[in-house]
Parts: sequence; C-alpha cells; structure tokens
Amino acid sequence: MTAPGTGRGIGNGERAAEITTTFVGLPRDSFRILHVSTGNVCRSPITERLTRHAVQERLGVLGGGLIVESAGTWGHEGAPMEANAETVLTDFGADPAGFTGRELLDEHVIRADLVLTATRDHRAQVISMGHSAGLRTFTLKEFTRLVNAIDPATLPPLEDGVVTRARALVRAAAALRGWLLAPTVEADEVYDPYGAPLTFFRSIGDEIHQALDPVVTALTGVPARA
Repeated sequence: MTAPGTGRGIGNGERAAEITTTFVGLPRDSFRILHVSTGNVCRSPITERLTRHAVQERLGVLGGGLIVESAGTWGHEGAPMEANAETVLTDFGADPAGFTGRELLDEHVIRADLVLTATRDHRAQVISMGHSAGLRTFTLKEFTRLVNAIDPATLPPLEDGVVTRARALVRAAAALRGWLLAPTVEADEVYDPYGAPLTFFRSIGDEIHQALDPVVTALTGVPARA
C-alpha cells in the first residue's frame, strides 16, 4: 500500500484518462470520478472503463475535464483486471488495456468530486475515511436512482462546461438522497462476480452498463445512441 501523498497512479495515462470537451474561453478545470469496489479487479474496473467509453461516445473527444478512476477497499495493488472483466469490457466496445489494481487511499477520496461504490458497505467505508466525503459518495445504483429524479432542465447546459454540469448534478443528487430511498435493501447493490463464470460477469456488466447510462446522459447532456 502506497503512503498518502505519493500520488501513485494519478496522472498515469491508462489509470487517469481525462475525458471531456474543450470549451473556448472557459478555464481549464477538472471533475474526478472515483469508482470503488473491494479488490479493484472486477466491478470497479468495469465501471471505470465503461464510464470512460460512454463519455467518449457521447462527446466524441478526449481532453482535460472528467477524470475517471477506480480503487478497492482491499485493492489488489498492481494486479491486472480479471480476464472475465476484460471480456465484458470488450463486449461493450470499451478498452481494458493497461489496467492495474489500486488500494483505496485517503488521497483518492480527498481528490474525488464524486465517489460511486459497488455496495452500501463500500460507501460506508469511504465515508468512514472522513474528508467530508458523505455528500459526494453514493452507491452506483443509488446515484442512478437519484439522477433519474432530477429534471435535466435544472442542470447547467453543456455549453457551460461538463465540469460545471457535473458539480451541479452531484449537489442535486445529494439534496434528494433523504427523500428518495431504495425500494429494497438489495436495490443499491452490485454483487461481486470474483471467481464466478463469464455468464455471471456478463450479467454484472449489464447491470453496471444500465446503471451508468442515465448517469452519463446527465453528466454530458447527450443521450446514448439508439
């Protein structure tokens, strides 16, 4: 485990791809999304790479702005992504190349503008680390449910910048959290496929993809292609 402050992994081209549009006349800024699971070899790598792929598909460009990363509460530091996770990403046309697992560190939480976790336990672990993380940490499915309740017309237009829009989206979701509860205990969970056959990995990949679609639409203001 690397000590906080070393910046391990941050800025690496494969681990911290920056995805957004460049707006003439707007200051260069960033919004960091951190996906968290347990080992950082299955669920969070899938979610990280699907997020990058979906944003690039919507906006069609790469550049400074949205930074998408992942880490694990018991992260397999330096480990490759599980082979079945790579297959799932390939199924969706996303790029699994160059991934290495990371242990979740304080610095990752401090730098994150939005933390999306696989389960409620992961969410609780992130929040317990402090750093005022409560208002910007959600399970992925929880955040999807909240985003679906937000009127897109109340968010800043894309012309104001993806970062501005993303920050407004997180504030709106946090304001709704106490009013829009999960229908069941399991509703906010993405279960761990580690060690499972490819069919189960694919079902988890489908869950993650479906949960991400409205989130990326809200972030970018651009719906998925039909």
